[in-house]
Amino acid sequence: MSVPVYFIDARSTAAGASTVAKLARLFAQLKHDFPEAVQAADLCAIKLHFGEMGNDGYISPVHARTAADFVRQCQGHPFFTDTNTLYKGSRSNAVDHLATASAHGFVPETCGAPVLIACGLKSNDWRPVDLPAACRHFRQAKIAGGILDADSMIVLSHFKGHEMAGFGGAIKNLAMGCAPFSGKREQHCVTFQVRDKKCIACGLCVQHCPAAAISLSEKAYAVIDGGRCIGCGECLAHCRPHAIAMNWEVGIAEFTEKMVEYALAALNGKAGRTLYISVVRAVVPLCDCVPWSDVPLVPDIGFLASTDPVAIDQAAFDLVKAAPVWPGSALDGKAAAGDDKFTKLHPQTKPEIQLEYGQAIGLGSRDYRLVKL
Repeated sequence: MSVPVYFIDARSTAAGASTVAKLARLFAQLKHDFPEAVQAADLCAIKLHFGEMGNDGYISPVHARTAADFVRQCQGHPFFTDTNTLYKGSRSNAVDHLATASAHGFVPETCGAPVLIACGLKSNDWRPVDLPAACRHFRQAKIAGGILDADSMIVLSHFKGHEMAGFGGAIKNLAMGCAPFSGKREQHCVTFQVRDKKCIACGLCVQHCPAAAISLSEKAYAVIDGGRCIGCGECLAHCRPHAIAMNWEVGIAEFTEKMVEYALAALNGKAGRTLYISVVRAVVPLCDCVPWSDVPLVPDIGFLASTDPVAIDQAAFDLVKAAPVWPGSALDGKAAAGDDKFTKLHPQTKPEIQLEYGQAIGLGSRDYRLVKL
């Protein structure tokens, strides 16, 4: 049987059709159809991305507040949460992470609930979770204690592009977002190389490498130590002249599958207790982890809700695929309505592996029906 994915488009023409009202309608529909998901006295984790400092594409705390309001309507106790990053930046430890969240408006007065960094001060609060035999890469995954200890969870995702996964939605939000530093490192397996003739020796890759795996050579170009590289991709994201490239012959399929296995582990103990909301607006080329936000690839599409992470990501993927390209975006003149925008943007990624492998290991179903509210 196909999984329902509820959809409200992005158009707003009156107060009753505001984005906040639309999100509240989606939560009301989920409460009607799945009343046991969030229960009285639950400590309910609202998993989202607070945005890297300098980025403005993350979900607004005003929109996020609808999730906190919903949990309280269910007589639960909401808290917003994420885990510390693998790379150096404004969210690599809980102190800086909380400061960034606060600067972006994620304070109780605005978002309606406290913020907790699920993996602790230095990303050491995690526990192993066993994975089923169907998983090809891991027998166990490392999941943040604050995620595992929560009674229920709302996964609030900004759907956008990603230079390694193709796209980032609910699956990536679960996988990377619920893992500590060491779990994120386990998922990354891609290697990188410097194209000497393009390198301008600006040193940004050296500055942002969390493993100190990059140095500048005497010949004035960057050198990556493959033995120290952890495959996080920060050098790729920050390289202005595009002198750093992935070794596309290995790694991408394995990285994507590992990510899906971690997503499955993040749901441990929460069967029937997790809800998903995806915001398909400002569909930018890269993750909210980069300290900037580019022009969206397509016009704003709307909001999705489901109880299935694969189904909601499949629906978002299909809606973006059907949409026209936004003029002036990175895909202007390179793609059109009906094209896979993410493969056009990041040609060597394999975004649909998230959906195929997710279904294969029991994370969810690609068979959905779009229910317009």
